[in-house]
Amino acid sequence: MTPTQSSQSKSKAQRRAEAQRRAADKRAAELRRKRTQFGIRVGVVGGIIVALIVIVVLVTGGSSSPPASFTNPHISLEPIPASMKGSWIQPPAQPAGPEGIGVPSGPKLATLINSGTGQTINNIQCQTNEQTVAHVHTHLTVFVDGQARVIPYGIGIPGFQAEQTAPGPYVGTGSCFYWLHAHANDGIIHVESPSATMRFTLGDFFSIWGIPLSSTQVGSATGKVTAFFTSPGHATGIYNGDPSNLPLGDHYEIQLVVGSPIVAPTKVTNWGNL
Repeated sequence: MTPTQSSQSKSKAQRRAEAQRRAADKRAAELRRKRTQFGIRVGVVGGIIVALIVIVVLVTGGSSSPPASFTNPHISLEPIPASMKGSWIQPPAQPAGPEGIGVPSGPKLATLINSGTGQTINNIQCQTNEQTVAHVHTHLTVFVDGQARVIPYGIGIPGFQAEQTAPGPYVGTGSCFYWLHAHANDGIIHVESPSATMRFTLGDFFSIWGIPLSSTQVGSATGKVTAFFTSPGHATGIYNGDPSNLPLGDHYEIQLVVGSPIVAPTKVTNWGNL
């Protein structure tokens, strides 16, 4: 029996059933194709999302807010007495530097002749790349006998290269970066650490700088040291202990006044991107 004869021998119902089966198989194949294409698209989109998450984690250090160890100073402060407020002098205006923070006008507090050259200091390393697991900024100002002193750029950045910008010099490169360093002359101490729990003090920064700090001496300046300290959301107070123990943290402000007159605490009103 030829195929034509076989087809003719089938009933109309059988031929209809076969046609329906072939149509169903075709629809099923088309559905499988669409599902495969959808799965590929989902996989590509998912891969892009994962990649973006990884990039964000690398850039921000895995956290959009500072670690808790850098937001609570855990120190005891004394209120500023009214008699001091009545006799202190106001700090001079300071033009904004390359980081958007005021740069004092005056001589350097000290040179970098004794600064760290890459050796580990107080368990603080100097690494090729800046570390950003913890990345916070503390503002330091120093006055000696009422006159401002400059915290020079390049502290904690051996072999630094300073770039001249319109607002002033800025250090962006060096042979290595200590976890505590200064990019500009504005007194901003950059804390860029591979640890979210390791704590740092002003004394650590001065050790990297290679100059002394105590309750009677700041660099080469000697005399009674009045230490003002401010942390976000709290009033400025006086720290009567050794200023080398003052903590560094997120938007903390430290002012050291050697001798007299006392200069009113400076305030950073706009931290910008810091």
